[in-house]
Amino acid sequence: MSDSLKHAALLVIDVQMGMFAKSTKVYQAEQLIRNISSLVRAAQQAGVPVIYIQHSGERDLIRGSHEWQFHPDLLKLGPDTTVHKQYGNAFQETELDEILKARGVDTLVVTGMVTHGCVKATSLGGLAAGYQVILVSDAHSSYSQKAGELIAEWNAKLEKQGAVLKSTAEVHFTD
Repeated sequence: MSDSLKHAALLVIDVQMGMFAKSTKVYQAEQLIRNISSLVRAAQQAGVPVIYIQHSGERDLIRGSHEWQFHPDLLKLGPDTTVHKQYGNAFQETELDEILKARGVDTLVVTGMVTHGCVKATSLGGLAAGYQVILVSDAHSSYSQKAGELIAEWNAKLEKQGAVLKSTAEVHFTD
C-alpha cells in the first residue's frame, strides 16, 4: 500500500455526548479527542473527506437528544458529511458506501467509539466492502474498565483481518 492517502476518507465514529456520560469514563478521553481533532484538521487541510458517523437507538443516543449530539470538543471545521446509523456497522442500511464511491475513496482511516463495538463492526464492514482500512491505533476507545486491553486486543484482531494499524502521528494525508 502506498503511504499516500489522497483517495482516503477519515471516519469519526460515534464520538457523541452519551458515550462520555457513562458511569465508567472513556479511556484516555482527552487524548482521544485531541488525536481525532488532529486527524480531522490534517484531513481537511489536505482536502480529504471527513465523515462523522452518528448512532441513534430507541433507548440510547436517541436522535435529537443531548446524548446524541457530537462531543463539543470534537473539532468540526468546514463542510463535513454526517452519516446516521442504527447498527454497529456504519455500512449497514446507510448511504456510507455510496458517499465513499461518489468521492472516489478507496481507503478508510478509522477512529472513534467504541473499540469492540462500532469501530470493530465498521472496520470489518469496510474490509468486506473492499476498502483498505487504516485503524488509528490511538484514536479509538471505549468506556469499559478493560478498555486498554480491549484496544490492544482489537488492534491485533483487526490487523489479522487485514486492517493496517497506524498511530495518529503516522497518518499523513499528504505526500
